[in-house]
Amino acid sequence: MNRRDFLLSGTAVAAVAVGAATFLRMNGPRPAVAAETFEVTKTDAEWHAVLSDAAYDVLRNQGTEYPGTSPLLNEHRKGVFACAGCDLPVYPSETKFESGTGWPSFWQEIPHAIGKTEDRSLGMVRTEVHCRRCGGHLGHVFDDGPPPTGLRHCINGVALSFKPAAA
Repeated sequence: MNRRDFLLSGTAVAAVAVGAATFLRMNGPRPAVAAETFEVTKTDAEWHAVLSDAAYDVLRNQGTEYPGTSPLLNEHRKGVFACAGCDLPVYPSETKFESGTGWPSFWQEIPHAIGKTEDRSLGMVRTEVHCRRCGGHLGHVFDDGPPPTGLRHCINGVALSFKPAAA
């Protein structure tokens, strides 16, 4: 190995190390919502007992359901969408819209129903939304929604339940 090859391979190793460190910093552990104090708290076993596997993965592990799989995509009745973990009303049906993303989308939450956390996973900065009462992960909010807010709350349907309005 000559000096040029040695320097080039050393530079390549350094570049890979810097890239890996950057990736880990951007995709490392997200700030724990669990650090907050919530009105509704349960042990892992208690959450497992009251949630389906899919709901547990989303609400407690910040998972994501497959797009297009939620029956709530086609829910168009008047009513309220509530947190599937603690039943807190979080989105009014009047703010639901068809985003074409495959997840239920809303342009505004019910006041004081959600909390927000910076999410740096997947190599980008996003705003994660969670239930303010139990801390359950609901989804993310983006700034490409319709008027009047311009926001798109992209929410996992499995993290919600629907309560129809009284007739």
